[in-house]
Amino acid sequence: MLQNFGFDKILVLLYSVDMFVSVVLDPGEVDSAKALATLLTQYGFTKIQRACWEHTAMTEKKLTLLKKDIDRVTDYYDTVRLYQYPVEGMFAITELCKKKWKRCILKSQ
Repeated sequence: MLQNFGFDKILVLLYSVDMFVSVVLDPGEVDSAKALATLLTQYGFTKIQRACWEHTAMTEKKLTLLKKDIDRVTDYYDTVRLYQYPVEGMFAITELCKKKWKRCILKSQ
């Protein structure tokens, strides 16, 4: 949305930054795979390949809720990896492995 604050003021662009999120699943058992597939479908993800799901307009708030729900339906043997762009203008890889979240943020030089 554009707002003009007068002739001598700067034109301000206000917008919400949505991000691209890709989720790659490596479930430990069939029940986890089904639960994760159902969860991702509820959040609006599209299945791209056998274990890869994508969403092109995820908000930070919605992503936080998704991570909590993923944590709820997974166990120690499941691995979930999220590829996110942009996160503060950078590319982020977030992984749930052995029930612990790890995050790596990559920026260009």
